[in-house]
Amino acid sequence: MKKLVVFALFALVATVNVQAQQYKVITSVESIVPNGLGRSRIINALEEKDYREFTSVQTEEDNTRNKSKRDEIRVKNFEETKLLNFYNIGGIRFQNIAANDALITSMINDMVSQGWQLEHVISAVESEGGKGDGQGIFITRYIFKK
Repeated sequence: MKKLVVFALFALVATVNVQAQQYKVITSVESIVPNGLGRSRIINALEEKDYREFTSVQTEEDNTRNKSKRDEIRVKNFEETKLLNFYNIGGIRFQNIAANDALITSMINDMVSQGWQLEHVISAVESEGGKGDGQGIFITRYIFKK
């Protein structure tokens, strides 16, 4: 009887497909440039890159730089979803923020329906640097796990 139970457990474990976890990063960039002059987008890379191809080891004896060209690193196949800017001539646009929230929610729901789980959300701001700068973005990275 014990042998049968052990065999059944072994057979059950053998049929379970143990797969490595997979991660995907999708980034939203929302402009905080005054007067609505910036560009806001959700960016989703459609190709994978191996970071090891673009990594070099720096030592005291050999302080050479990685010779990889930037064109090799660039991802040329990606989805770009338009978002609205936070500002227009009248100032901050709360309708634009609500519209962006609706699009980002749609993107998250679509990823979840494809079997991805939202694991982490990381955001940062590079805001205007003072008089005359007029630059700034609000960037959010959505890290999904499958």
